[in-house]
Amino acid sequence: MDGLGPRYAPDALIAAQVRTDRLHQLFHQSVTAIPGSVLAAIMLCLLCWERFDHHVIFWWMGILTASTSLRVAMFIAYFRSDKSTRTPEQWEWKYWSTLVLSAGIWGAGALALMPPDDILAQSLVMLFTVGMSVSAVSCYSAYRYMTLVSIGLVLLPCTIWLLFQPSAMQVGMALAVLVFASFVASATRKLSDAVETAFRLTREMEQAHRISNLAAQTDELTGLRNRRAFFEHAQQLHSYCKNNQLPLCAVMLDMDHFKHINDTYGHQVGDQVLSQMGLVISTSFRETDVYGRLGGEEFAILLPDTSIEETLNIAEQLIRSIAELMTGPVHCITASLGVASMDASDLDLHSLMNNADKALYRAKARGRNQIAVSE
Repeated sequence: MDGLGPRYAPDALIAAQVRTDRLHQLFHQSVTAIPGSVLAAIMLCLLCWERFDHHVIFWWMGILTASTSLRVAMFIAYFRSDKSTRTPEQWEWKYWSTLVLSAGIWGAGALALMPPDDILAQSLVMLFTVGMSVSAVSCYSAYRYMTLVSIGLVLLPCTIWLLFQPSAMQVGMALAVLVFASFVASATRKLSDAVETAFRLTREMEQAHRISNLAAQTDELTGLRNRRAFFEHAQQLHSYCKNNQLPLCAVMLDMDHFKHINDTYGHQVGDQVLSQMGLVISTSFRETDVYGRLGGEEFAILLPDTSIEETLNIAEQLIRSIAELMTGPVHCITASLGVASMDASDLDLHSLMNNADKALYRAKARGRNQIAVSE
């Protein structure tokens, strides 16, 4: 088990997580935009069927349907893809391209349908383009520039056309739309900032919670699991091995003459020795092993799917690694180890640990700096 690591996640990591969150929201929130775009076009054409050029209607609906099919295919591919591949680098540009295509077709088609001498039909066209703009704000709220580009492509063609018409009503309609668009642009910036802030706060809280949980399970001095965390993970491992009939070995380790180190060189040196012990233990075992500091100078290790012979070899290597430690004035550091293997008589974890503990005391009684195996 590693130590606490960096106290806070780097800004780059949080930023990457926020960007991914925005992408997920974009796809989930804008699903309705696909049928909504086609439905709005159909409703506009039906309302102004007698006022629009039918050839333009058919061309517009055909091209819009084709672009909509591309967007549907993209959404299907996204939701069917593995979650690990749903990254902004892979999907943002795809979304941008289909959105620009669809919004551009909508705006150009609305302009092509605009009758030059029918104020009522022009008003209906502008009403629908404004409605499409409002829906863009709700669908693409996490992406400010995506919202603005979508609104511009849908609104501007007809609005600019109206600005150059002779009627004061047409010019006034265009100016009203531009004023509306300016308010929408401002609201879009505030909304996208609020969404990004919410995602960032969520990620920072998750990171703080993770660090807090890790700190509650970690021995501050050695970086290993503390007593409580060790027995929580050890109990799970013991149950797993027992249920799956896998061998499980326990090692109890106690440093020799540690009180003498504290009394002779001071507790600061003693803490340095313990810190180095934590490093030796954390680098000597596998990720599947469970190890921790039980208190004082006592440590415990559980090795799943490991025979007693393999455990003894590992324990011997551990003793050699400890003997090589040198901390300040302390040039001789040794430890005693007790080893036990789970059998049918070990009804629970504590029985296994007790057997290893008894073996540890025999190792100490025999002169320390050695390994004893449970009888």
